[in-house]
Amino acid sequence: MRHVDFVIGGDGFCGWPTSLYLAKQGHDVVILDNLSRRKIDIETSANSLTNIASIEDRISTANELVGSIKYEFCDVSNDPLKLRALIKKYKPSTIIHFGEQRAAPYSMIDDKARRYTLDNNVVGTHNLCSAIVDIDLDINVVHLGTMGVYGYSKVFGAIPEGYLDIEIKSTGNDANILYPANPGSVYHLTKCLDQLVFQFYSKNWGLKVTDLHQGIVWGIETSLTSIDPRLTNRFDYDGLYGTVLNRFISQSCNKFPLTVYGVGGQARAFINISDTARCIKLAIENPPKNGERVRIFNQVSEVKTVLELAEMISSHTGVEIQRVENPRNELAENELEVANDGLRSLGFEPILLENGLVDDVMFIADNTKENFNTDVVLNSAKWV
Repeated sequence: MRHVDFVIGGDGFCGWPTSLYLAKQGHDVVILDNLSRRKIDIETSANSLTNIASIEDRISTANELVGSIKYEFCDVSNDPLKLRALIKKYKPSTIIHFGEQRAAPYSMIDDKARRYTLDNNVVGTHNLCSAIVDIDLDINVVHLGTMGVYGYSKVFGAIPEGYLDIEIKSTGNDANILYPANPGSVYHLTKCLDQLVFQFYSKNWGLKVTDLHQGIVWGIETSLTSIDPRLTNRFDYDGLYGTVLNRFISQSCNKFPLTVYGVGGQARAFINISDTARCIKLAIENPPKNGERVRIFNQVSEVKTVLELAEMISSHTGVEIQRVENPRNELAENELEVANDGLRSLGFEPILLENGLVDDVMFIADNTKENFNTDVVLNSAKWV
């Protein structure tokens, strides 16, 4: 029996490669998207470095070359009735939830961006959960969260997968609780609130949820997005949406100094874009059991500091490193140890930076120089 999977936000940076991957594996994919990321390109004057085909061309090409993908325009946060209607129509076995404003810097630009991020992300998540339990279908929800829900404090030691063992001093009892949230931006705040929404619906209605706390994504293309120009993935390099390694690569290929915030001692967890799709499939194939609490996996491959990444790219290209004022309210340096036993126990074998795929990203950046806009490289949002 073929799986019907909803991919909310399937036109986005992580959603599109995942949709293709699942379709290639024989799943019937239905993308729900309001194309808001394309509108933000216009708003911020920061288009993808790669040329992105229209959603219509993407879908038709995917069906010709990859597998079954349908597209339904749906604003999950603002049109809950349409969301309910689509769930009833297709009766998906899994709903993959990428449909959130994903950039921490964008979420901190101004009042409008802060309100939009919170309304879009949290209301959308709640609309989804409420619709599923009201329709009463056995649907597995896979949500793309973020490592940023944990923060980067060393108070609790190594970061576990979602839950923390504690001892209650007043009683001497042991407990296992949701890891204390420590968001660093409005975007991260919304992911913390998502966690509580999932816990609530899991406890009260038995909703089956896997929450994947993902590290920072690097890479652009996968084996499927690269087979035809109309399937190409987006390449964000600007200061608002560009992930750090992709930004460094695009800067180096255009002989623009690698802009490191502060001393560059911020340790972060990373994952390749192809591994995002593979981890989603593992989560689909291994849903929580009936009555099980929200399952949380740390979807990460390795930990590096920002300076280590910059030095790696600089050694490849000879482009200088330039330290700039850090726009974020964060530790100048931190250590980071992250557990990721859950996905590894299911067979996850990550792609590491040392495997050479950085060269593939550099090739793409080098061949899209005409789209590079120096005016959008630096972060325009500050929260210090």
